[in-house]
Amino acid sequence: MQIEVLTLFPELVEQVVKFGIPRKAVEAGSLQLTTRNFRDYSEDGDRRVDDRPYGGGPGMVMEAEPLQRAVEAAKQALGSTAKVVGLSPQGEPLTQQWVQRLAQEPALILLCGRYEGPDERAMGAVDLELSLGDFVLSGGELAAMTLVDAVARWLPGAIGHEQSAQNDSFSAGLLDYPHYTRPELWRGVPVPEVLLSGDHKKVARWRMKQALGATWLKRPDLLSGLKLDAEQTGLLQEFIAESQAART
Repeated sequence: MQIEVLTLFPELVEQVVKFGIPRKAVEAGSLQLTTRNFRDYSEDGDRRVDDRPYGGGPGMVMEAEPLQRAVEAAKQALGSTAKVVGLSPQGEPLTQQWVQRLAQEPALILLCGRYEGPDERAMGAVDLELSLGDFVLSGGELAAMTLVDAVARWLPGAIGHEQSAQNDSFSAGLLDYPHYTRPELWRGVPVPEVLLSGDHKKVARWRMKQALGATWLKRPDLLSGLKLDAEQTGLLQEFIAESQAART
């Protein structure tokens, strides 16, 4: 997969593939990250890419021409079908479902805004806007790096065990189940006995029950969008009953 990030700070974005799973994806040959500086497409002698907003008001606005030219150059390098993703607080929330969909794309162009954002006339080049949440960052670089990291987990060779990504929180619409490792007894708290049983069917049932319970406790809004089968409904009811009993 090829990802090109359009940014005013290429050195910042390039750090994301120097560590962890994104680095492994690059080493495995499944991810190629390049950057492109908007300033290289400025028509100004000082490589300026922003100007005052029409209508007055604070801040500066990114000029349309450098953005458009950078997108055109990126599409020439990656192919005309490369999807252009704008990172913006006005975008649709970035979810695991979006990550999985974008990981199937052969090429992505990530556009990082700065200042008050791009001139609206340049936004016609953007296919999709995504946001990390209802808050404002100084620019789109950290959001782009987050997206690169999330997508890298789904690429071949990035993770030692392929099921790790499939079992992540939100991949099945639920939060993840709890995880434990050695020692079996830590500061008086034991590992749940079922995980030591060697019974894979019981372990799978316990993990599904805990994932449903964690979602019910922490993100009940997610459950409203899911269609649980009879077994899952029963497991959730068991978790709720046990949770309520533990409080009394």
